[in-house]
Amino acid sequence: MSEANELPERESPESESPERESMEFDVVIVGAGPAGLSAAIRLKQINPDLSVVVLEKGGEVGAHILSGAVIDPIGIDRLIPDWREDSDHPFKTPVKDDHFLVLGPAGSVRLPNFLMPPLMNNHGNYIVSLGNVCRWLATKAEALGVEIYPGFAATEVLYDDKGAVVGVATGDMGVEKNGEPGPAYTRGMALLGKYVLIGEGVRGSLAKQLIAKFKLDEGKEPAKFGIGLKELWQVDPAKHKAGLVQHSFGWPLDMKTGGGSFLYHLEDNLVAVGFVVHLNYKNPYLSPFEEFQRFKTHPAIRGTFEGGKRLSYGARAITEGGWQSVPKLSFPGGALLGCSAGFVNVPRIKGSHNAMLSGMLAAEHVAEAIAAGRAHDEVSAYEDAWRGSEIGTDLKRVRNVKPLWSKLGTILGVSLGGLDMWINTLTGGWSPFGTLKHGKPDYKTLEPAAEAQKIDYPKPDGVLTFDRLSSVFLSNTNHEEDQPVHLQVRDMELQRTSELDVYAGPSQRYCPAGVYEWVKQDGKDVFVINGQNCVHCKTCDIKDPNQNINWVPPQGGEGPVYVDM
Repeated sequence: MSEANELPERESPESESPERESMEFDVVIVGAGPAGLSAAIRLKQINPDLSVVVLEKGGEVGAHILSGAVIDPIGIDRLIPDWREDSDHPFKTPVKDDHFLVLGPAGSVRLPNFLMPPLMNNHGNYIVSLGNVCRWLATKAEALGVEIYPGFAATEVLYDDKGAVVGVATGDMGVEKNGEPGPAYTRGMALLGKYVLIGEGVRGSLAKQLIAKFKLDEGKEPAKFGIGLKELWQVDPAKHKAGLVQHSFGWPLDMKTGGGSFLYHLEDNLVAVGFVVHLNYKNPYLSPFEEFQRFKTHPAIRGTFEGGKRLSYGARAITEGGWQSVPKLSFPGGALLGCSAGFVNVPRIKGSHNAMLSGMLAAEHVAEAIAAGRAHDEVSAYEDAWRGSEIGTDLKRVRNVKPLWSKLGTILGVSLGGLDMWINTLTGGWSPFGTLKHGKPDYKTLEPAAEAQKIDYPKPDGVLTFDRLSSVFLSNTNHEEDQPVHLQVRDMELQRTSELDVYAGPSQRYCPAGVYEWVKQDGKDVFVINGQNCVHCKTCDIKDPNQNINWVPPQGGEGPVYVDM
């Protein structure tokens, strides 16, 4: 563990560093998720002669991918129409049964399916490991000639003298904790392209820079987020129901705190269980991780896992702003894709289909631009097209669910949100509410600790409920300790006087991996960062009340290694 301080720059000054080697491509894609891989495949389908490279910070494709996931096949049907003829495809478990529960402290009520808006129907969808979907997509991309470089974290955007994006640089390797090059130091590579597509996922570090530089969020509602926590269990065969999808909301969260949960029964007696907390919660004493553990003890839930074995654990931020919050997607030299753009449909808890559709849509417009002899300019046609596409239709119908939930609480907000989804579906997108605003960004919603009620969480039993460190162990997370901490605190005094003194150190609770601690050393409060525990969920970058923590990529290949997640 390491005491946090104002951190050194991650790279030595340009004048002291060896010159980067560079490689040139037609298109450079950052992120081997469903958006990036779909873009790469579509580019090569359109023009096999295009040179396309995909950079992935995980040590292998899929290592950092975490999602529920029930996937709407609209994206894969469009990308690879004959995928069902491939015996190795990962879409093994079609949805057979769909349950919606409202949980109270001691019981539950199942909502009738006929009350649910049609878009909430999961029949025709598939329960999958999204990591395995991405691994499979990577084989399809490579078969078409796409170059994929896992273990290379893109850490810098490269610009030309006119300010257009011309490429990205991977991080230097072998930089020691003091910021100086060590004996194994290797300069990062520059990957140059006519266009650069950013598909890093939620709160991507390069996407965040590009949104700020080009003011892509100007005139948009604030980005909104949730944190999703997930475990994979192998359960007693007698309790397994392949194809069952069960969503719930309510307990253990109070009626003013947004969130929900899921149980997805995959093949081979596997059950994925997940819990989502909207990051606009107010109480600084709330711990999403502890709420997740508590959720599993509910009478309607715990029976599934009794006699089972927990196999994996992980956590990831989720984009929740939707229609109102999507930034401008195009900028000079490139575009945003997938969750970097914020294409998750919150009530459906789905974003992979829109990620794939956005990757294909961007690829089609970029391929057209390259065919016309263009490069490094703005592919504005992509920005102009998305709201009229299937992505826009999907997001527009649910645009008021999140703001209604946030403003009116769970019971009234979800009820009106469901009614609004019905109206939008029947009218083709019209709503009596118009388009509601989200209000504050998530980092501004915490109330001071003096005004909040402490929450007493039960100790884990090690059978059904667990602590953070044993959970992180199951995520296979690893970071080399002799490197600059990749969780950068901009102002340590502000962290003490505000994050600790005003808000009672919520970083200790919102982090699902035990990264942050406030400890006493010689009578002084010291902020400790256990960076080796980080599962790259980005919650700290989102929820810190002063935006005082900046998440940047560690050395390439580090972080979690999710299996079947």
